[in-house]
Amino acid sequence: MMFERFTRDAREVVEGSVEVSRRTGADRVTDEHLLLTMLEQEGTRTAFTLAALGVHDRRASLEAALARAHRRAGLSRSESDALAGLGIDIDSVVARAEENHGPGALHPHPRRPAKRRRRGSFAPAAKETLVRSLRIAAERGDRRIGGEHLLLALTTAPGVVSEVLADHGATYQSVARLLPGGQPG
Repeated sequence: MMFERFTRDAREVVEGSVEVSRRTGADRVTDEHLLLTMLEQEGTRTAFTLAALGVHDRRASLEAALARAHRRAGLSRSESDALAGLGIDIDSVVARAEENHGPGALHPHPRRPAKRRRRGSFAPAAKETLVRSLRIAAERGDRRIGGEHLLLALTTAPGVVSEVLADHGATYQSVARLLPGGQPG
């Protein structure tokens, strides 16, 4: 199947993301967990690419941006801006919800009691990221799926992770330029 085509570092990202999801108390593995695992790696193409783009140096900023998105119920900045255009102030909604229900009330991944957790399962969006990495590898003419393909897939996924990566200089184009084969395809 697909996992057999993953390189060692890509497997480490997938397996590490399960551990990161457990550490953070999440029920499912998300794109965020894949990214946080990549940020923990050293000596891989992905680690080199993230360092070359300066993302490693701005890890605290990246994590803060992800935390802000959690506080906004997982809405990206562009989604929040779209709601603002309709007259909905997300910050006011969050403040009111937290006032009534406590901090993190709108967190998109609420914790369940331990016995109900399905630890290690992948959220649909994270599964799609894995599939997208396969397509990206094929488009680039690569037989194996590496961590770099997972990173490229994250840059194209809709939502908070790709937005935060782009805000920190990691777009599909900037990542692809740093990888063997050069220009994005």
